[in-house]
Amino acid sequence: MLDPKQCIVYSGGAQGTEEAFGTMAEKYGLQEVNFSFEGHKISRQRGRRVLTSEELAKKDVSLSYVSKLMNREYSRAPIFRKVLQSICWQIASGREVYVVGTIQEDGTVKGGTGWGAEYAKICNKPLFVFGQRKNAWFKWTKNAWLAAEPPVISHRHIACTGTRFLEENGRQAIEDLFARSFGH
Repeated sequence: MLDPKQCIVYSGGAQGTEEAFGTMAEKYGLQEVNFSFEGHKISRQRGRRVLTSEELAKKDVSLSYVSKLMNREYSRAPIFRKVLQSICWQIASGREVYVVGTIQEDGTVKGGTGWGAEYAKICNKPLFVFGQRKNAWFKWTKNAWLAAEPPVISHRHIACTGTRFLEENGRQAIEDLFARSFGH
């Protein structure tokens, strides 16, 4: 079992899932880094890390590419680009990725959260998604989602993201993940 004091949760500190991951990180004594940028409002201030314009630019992505990859159109607003860039920082920082959301028929995850999951696939990181509608964990295995036993955190550096619309079963999945991983 990992020592929680040696672990770091990388997230965005947004309302909903990321806020719940941060609450559990704090409860269990994990460090927390919440990537943000000037003018971005987040729910978690603990470990807030404001990215500079230069840092954001290092994780720039083509909105056309992201839209094509995700089979949907995304906003062209500059703030949305910064959100996608900050998500790249979260995923790149973690060795393992945990997401709460909805896996869609095309294999992508719904909403902006989906970019985090796709970027984890591109980076070939272990990726787990708790599907709130299906009330189950899934693991990405090279080219498909497979139903998975409830996971246990196995790396000191984890990226955690998900939907703003966290349901009670999603909240419970996060609490149980930390309890299984850090014993309580």
